Amino acid sequence: MRSLLRFLVRNYAFLLFLFLEAVSLVLVFSYNSFQRSRFLNSANAASAGLYNATSSVFQYFELSRVNQQLASENAHLRTLLSRGNQELNVPETAEFLSEELADSSFIYKEARIINNSINKQQNYITIDKGLRDGIKPDQGILAPEGVVGVVTSVSKSYAAGLSLLNPRWSISAKHKKTGYYGSLHWNGENYRQAELQEIPIHVNLIQGDTIVTSGYSSIFPEGLLIGTISEFDKPQGENYYNITVQLAVDFKSIRYVHVIENVKKQELKAVEDEVKNGTGSN
Repeated sequence: MRSLLRFLVRNYAFLLFLFLEAVSLVLVFSYNSFQRSRFLNSANAASAGLYNATSSVFQYFELSRVNQQLASENAHLRTLLSRGNQELNVPETAEFLSEELADSSFIYKEARIINNSINKQQNYITIDKGLRDGIKPDQGILAPEGVVGVVTSVSKSYAAGLSLLNPRWSISAKHKKTGYYGSLHWNGENYRQAELQEIPIHVNLIQGDTIVTSGYSSIFPEGLLIGTISEFDKPQGENYYNITVQLAVDFKSIRYVHVIENVKKQELKAVEDEVKNGTGSN
């Protein structure tokens, strides 16, 4: 204890300087948006570089599983292409791919996941593509199995975003058989399940029914697979079901994704803004 006190007395000027320097930096980054943004971008770039190096090691040991996953996806795509103009009757697990390919308003860029959390209350995902690859905020993230999340932050070489396992983000989803739609969000518990709300109790539901994207946003096209109904009930005195959805994506194993860009997003936004602002034609 005496040694500690002697050390503090001997170096109090230097320690006081460090303390005041830290306080000043906190104030600068807290009350100046430019400095704060530069600091966050630098911190994101440094952490993303570390994640990228770590991910490369794990990637090497997962080559076998990844190759099998790619082969399965290629088989689905070859099936769709071989049918040409014939009427498509593909299984539900692959049908979302045909709808995805048919919508020319959306283009897809491949990316590799370099960081992904599933055990936190608010989970995030980081990919190895950024601004120079055409990645922008509010673009969707899609795995071969289904919807993953949305991009929220982008640097030159990397991008990060919210996964479905984040209560801060919800997605417009619909019951595929009937077309009734609601809001799907994660309840912070099981990483393989989410909750679908606002489906009226008069809708006929069956365990195992498919839940897909509604298309009522500029992020995802309609019909992308989200999951299947694992259980549901009708609360006493309520007008909507309690629905638990088994997510199609296993967030513990995903490694490669596609980032979705809506090339008509700005046009859509301009039209909707005219209506909201009352400047459209009469």
